[in-house]
Amino acid sequence: MESKWIINNLSEEDERCKDNLVEQLKISPTLCRLLVQRGIKTMDDASRFFHPQLSHIHDPFLMNDMDKAVERINRALGKKEKILIYGDYDVDGTTAVALVYKFLQQFYSSIDFYIPDRYDEGYGISYKGIDYASENGFSLIIVLDCGIKAVEKVKYATQRNVDIIICDHHNPDDVLPAAVAVLDPKRVDSTYPYAHLSGCGVGFKLMQAFAISNHIPFEKLIPLMDLLAVSIASDIVPITGENRVLMLFGLKQLNANPCIGLQGIIDVCGLRGREVTVSDIVFKIGPRINASGRMHSAGEAVELLITKDLHFAKERSGCIDKYNQERKDLDKMTTDDALDSINDDAEFKNRNSIVVYNPKWSKGVIGIVASRLSEKFYRPSVVLTLSNGFATGSARSVSGFDIYKAIDSCRDLLENFGGHIYAAGLTMKEENVAEFQRRFDEYVTANITDEQKTPQIDVDATIHFSEITPKFFNILQKFAPFGPDNMKPVFVTHNVVDFGTSRLVGKELEHLKLELTEPDSESVMNGIAFGMGEQFNDHIKGLKPVSICYTIEENNFNGNKSIQLMVKDIKI
Repeated sequence: MESKWIINNLSEEDERCKDNLVEQLKISPTLCRLLVQRGIKTMDDASRFFHPQLSHIHDPFLMNDMDKAVERINRALGKKEKILIYGDYDVDGTTAVALVYKFLQQFYSSIDFYIPDRYDEGYGISYKGIDYASENGFSLIIVLDCGIKAVEKVKYATQRNVDIIICDHHNPDDVLPAAVAVLDPKRVDSTYPYAHLSGCGVGFKLMQAFAISNHIPFEKLIPLMDLLAVSIASDIVPITGENRVLMLFGLKQLNANPCIGLQGIIDVCGLRGREVTVSDIVFKIGPRINASGRMHSAGEAVELLITKDLHFAKERSGCIDKYNQERKDLDKMTTDDALDSINDDAEFKNRNSIVVYNPKWSKGVIGIVASRLSEKFYRPSVVLTLSNGFATGSARSVSGFDIYKAIDSCRDLLENFGGHIYAAGLTMKEENVAEFQRRFDEYVTANITDEQKTPQIDVDATIHFSEITPKFFNILQKFAPFGPDNMKPVFVTHNVVDFGTSRLVGKELEHLKLELTEPDSESVMNGIAFGMGEQFNDHIKGLKPVSICYTIEENNFNGNKSIQLMVKDIKI
């Protein structure tokens, strides 16, 4: 499917802001355009953007119920109550549990952690988990990365004399659980200045508030920020505002002095000795932590992240690496199976969404499969399997389409659901699957736009090769760390031609190594276009002009660093 390039143009007011920044910062107009696109419109904004400080993060007590949460934890410590740290089984949940557990453990010993089993208990707070707490003398549960919709579960916990503090970042319903405290920056009545924290981020803010309350210096929290960086990158939350500051300092901690467990994962990923980036977390570290909960027990991942034993970390990291390979195999098999199901569906071409169900699929990989289907067909996708007698699934969306609202429109068919604009989980009775498929597609058809059904590449600016100087590139690197809402800038250059030395590379000559130039220019730019070998046709070979869409990267080959274009698309 051919991608549409969407040029990000500025309004008249934003153009004026850009011009003011050019005059004040004395840097390229293109770089100032990038700043304005990211909401950086004044010198003060630019200073905070280019020079993030830990002092820029918000007062945790600005979050609703934070005072109640801290007071309850302090009371538990004073009365020597047992505290259970409870979290979701994904990367965000396990890093959150590890962070809160490790911080509190420095000051208090009567704590333990609990991760629900993905297959036996399902997502969120479980009755089994509450029973475990009650039967083992835990009078306080700190719930991380879930719980915002657990109204009945919290009631049940109260009946069993167990108090709950909820730390979540998912969208709430109209009625909040009657917990001791509900910390969620997405609450409708939220007083917190930043709405996009990860679940681990909310847990971090709770520990920050606890530290302030007990006169513990902030420096005690810094060693735990490596876990925070892993959660922010893996949970695909915006890398803006407070998250960007937390991500930056978390990456510094991850590279300078990671915890023993994360060092073990870094080693099995083959990343030792090089700088760990956001991409490394997203594609290497995060999937391995996730694989533990998908294929075995997420509790194993927490044990790894909290360990102080080098030998244990090495052994457990090796196990998690094996789980990840098993996950890849299962993922491929399930994806192939789902594609066969779609190909056999005569009505598929008439739908604007995908809903596939197979009771034999593994619950551990259906989220990944939903992502693959959404990317391949560019339609909102739901993948369902059978778990504990219910059809349980994961949903993934396309750019700009709110899949949470689409699922919410079918809430009368569901037992429960939760999530974000682009990803959600849901559970229903098996007999409701067919009606859900019909209603879900009906909503999608009525609300999705043609643009949302077409793959698109958001382009930040059109530039000439001559603009890509070492100074330009050095300033561009200061826009990092990159992620949602602060993506790596994408550029377009028109009317470029092969310098005569471009060639096919790769085992099967599937990649295109480019050397391009602009007419009337002496600048020759090197580029790589992965998986675009078929583009090396008579047009390019014949030195005819093309337009390219790309990001600008640093190529480090045998210690020699150079600027290289990472080509995303080529158009004649």
